Amino acid sequence: MSVTSYPRVAGFRTPRALAEHLLRLGWSFPFDDLILPAPDSPLAQPVEIPWRGGRRRVGNRFAVQPMEGWDGEPDGRPSELTRRRWRRFGASGAKLIWGGEAIAVLPEARANPHQLVLNAGTAAALEALRAEVVGVHRQRFGTSDDLVFGLQLTHSGRFCRPHDKARLEPVIAYHHPILDARFPAVAGCPPLADEDVSRIVASFGAAARLARETGFDFVDLKHCHGYLGHEFLSAHHRPGRYGGRFENRTRFLSECIAAVRHSAPGLEIGVRLSAYDSIPFALDPETGQGRPVPLPEPLPYTWAFGVDPAQPSRPDLSEAKRLVAWLDSLGVRLINVSAGSPYYCAHVQRPALFPPCDAYPPPEDPLAGAARLVSAARELKRASPATAVVSTGWSYFQDYLPHFAQGVVREGWADFVGLGRMMLAYPELPGDVLEHGTVDRKRICRTFSDCTNAPRNGMISGCYPLDPFYKARVEAGRLREIKLEMRSVPARG
Repeated sequence: MSVTSYPRVAGFRTPRALAEHLLRLGWSFPFDDLILPAPDSPLAQPVEIPWRGGRRRVGNRFAVQPMEGWDGEPDGRPSELTRRRWRRFGASGAKLIWGGEAIAVLPEARANPHQLVLNAGTAAALEALRAEVVGVHRQRFGTSDDLVFGLQLTHSGRFCRPHDKARLEPVIAYHHPILDARFPAVAGCPPLADEDVSRIVASFGAAARLARETGFDFVDLKHCHGYLGHEFLSAHHRPGRYGGRFENRTRFLSECIAAVRHSAPGLEIGVRLSAYDSIPFALDPETGQGRPVPLPEPLPYTWAFGVDPAQPSRPDLSEAKRLVAWLDSLGVRLINVSAGSPYYCAHVQRPALFPPCDAYPPPEDPLAGAARLVSAARELKRASPATAVVSTGWSYFQDYLPHFAQGVVREGWADFVGLGRMMLAYPELPGDVLEHGTVDRKRICRTFSDCTNAPRNGMISGCYPLDPFYKARVEAGRLREIKLEMRSVPARG
């Protein structure tokens, strides 16, 4: 068995060489030969985004994506490790911080026992953390008037693990024939009753009220990556008010929007959306790479949002466009475009040459996955031009991230360039690009996936290969031992 190899981004000598490779993969991208510092860079240009019936100025085009550390206190307050990570976000130079990380609206809604929670007992700590991040940003860049800082609110749904990192305590919108089999704890779990949906909706409203009181500029109602909000979008087989037709599958989101506006009037709302999904993937023992799992029944495939029912490993953005247009009609015009889920199609959600330990070798060149993510944002921006759009997938462009991001912003494909994994490895990248027109190649994220491998093995997240702080921790040694052990074990699907 031989696994297909793909070229490393660092091996391309120029951005033009990378552009030519993308073109061979079927993706045409604008790019610049040189990194342009401020004030000439498109990435340095401020932008006026829709805001409470008017406009709000954001100082540049870099956005920090939500990056969880699995390192909060057991009661949901931020720890010193959380504070270190968020302070680095504030000092990065990005002028849009999209949530810091996912914050659970209920203790039982956490994806792990150390996820942050927003409630009466944690609000003061999150208020202090917000103030600290803003203060760090102001000290570093002279002003925070053009910094916009939101908070991502979530319910982890079928991936809830509130008490034990190894034990699922799922909350599901419907039974999924493939995911139920992959995660057996779900098998005996009844779908959420409609009256219980109302309680969860109310918890989003209550959390939004606290977010406004603690000074955050907006809340993101998370609808991505297989969590509860995202699952409702694909609830074709759920009976009643929250399933079936489009209006029912979006009812949870519309009720959350209404709850936020009732509980926190004037607070802006955004949505991070998995604009397309995929049939789950697993390891193919013959090729040694990922492949779509066998269909549960003959086509069409109707257990996902944003896929072609006749070819369920291919995106279909028609419902995502409809959703963004509908949100626009409701006055929700901040959209962060993601895709898929790390739990069942990791290469779609987070393209990587070196996959996480619970995933599979990529079935395509990860550059194709990154290009697909950026192109999806372009399509949604084109369909709803009044909406402010954050694009995703940029970390895999690595050394040439600024060259292509400049072209994409200049051409209007997206309003913001969202940085996720890169913020753990090299949070100063936005500042280096805008102030000096350079990047430090030794600090570029190479998608070694240890920021995922660590929490998958019960440890805190962080960039163990490149951040000296994490490299010196005991967890780094444990990760090396785990990966050595896994070299002789086939990857899991």
